[in-house]
Amino acid sequence: MSSVKDLIAKNQKGGRHKLEKAVPVGLFLAAIISVLTTVGIVGTLIYETVLFFSEISFREFFFSTELQPLNRSNPQFSILPLLSATILSSLIAMLVAIPVGLTTAIFLSEYASEKVRRTLKPMVEVLAGIPTIVYGFFAFTFVTPFLREIFPILERTNILSPGIVMGIMIIPMVASLSEDAMTSVPNAMREGALAMGATKLEVTFRVVIPAAISGIIASFVLGISRAIGETMIVTIASGSNKNLTWDVTQSMQTMTAYIVEVTSGDAGAGTTIYYSLYAVAFTLFVFTLAMNMLARYITKRYREVY
Repeated sequence: MSSVKDLIAKNQKGGRHKLEKAVPVGLFLAAIISVLTTVGIVGTLIYETVLFFSEISFREFFFSTELQPLNRSNPQFSILPLLSATILSSLIAMLVAIPVGLTTAIFLSEYASEKVRRTLKPMVEVLAGIPTIVYGFFAFTFVTPFLREIFPILERTNILSPGIVMGIMIIPMVASLSEDAMTSVPNAMREGALAMGATKLEVTFRVVIPAAISGIIASFVLGISRAIGETMIVTIASGSNKNLTWDVTQSMQTMTAYIVEVTSGDAGAGTTIYYSLYAVAFTLFVFTLAMNMLARYITKRYREVY
């Protein structure tokens, strides 16, 4: 039998020692590439945004109400119409996703048998795998005509239909993350509450949900972040009218849809409208970053350790 010293010498001679030294270096380089890529993207956004604000004032961008970038005689750049459309579509999406997703999570976690849970959960998560452009056509060709039968004043492109469909798209995220949070609650807490005479419904709403509230709220915040950043659905179904309104029956344009419009050839490189693309993208980046940081804060602040 060879000694440990002989085994080490054999490994060093066979090149394994060099491989052990090379692996951390390779992993470090991979991490550095990720960091540099992030820095490069953010740096580009900031640089181009600064160029935009060298031509357009903060006051016009954040406080005026008119967005007419293609008006050659008097172009105007206000983000408020895009901001209102983005917030409105996200609110509609969450009004759909939160009740349906949370109800689904409660059923899967507290009422469904293990066999039913294993069958239904993957089926719900299939919704997350559908391409967003398919959701967009679904909103435009099915949801909008259906809603116009109920609300004739609904315009052919509007913010209501894509908001509803975005909510359907987000349901798997809310349901899956909330169900995971509720499932992680120890059964001893449920059994203790049942032993005290509580019903199953009382255990669900007074024990399980409060114990899993950090994960549930984090799923809501991540869902909002996903809705804010959604592009294809609103590009296809919400239209391109830059209206500053809260009327969900009208055509509106979100920040992501504006970026798609500008990058599709309506603006030449180096023009003010071209730089406005980066100003809108930077605002969108700040929004989604704030949502993600809020989700992390909530998760850490209210997390229960069992």
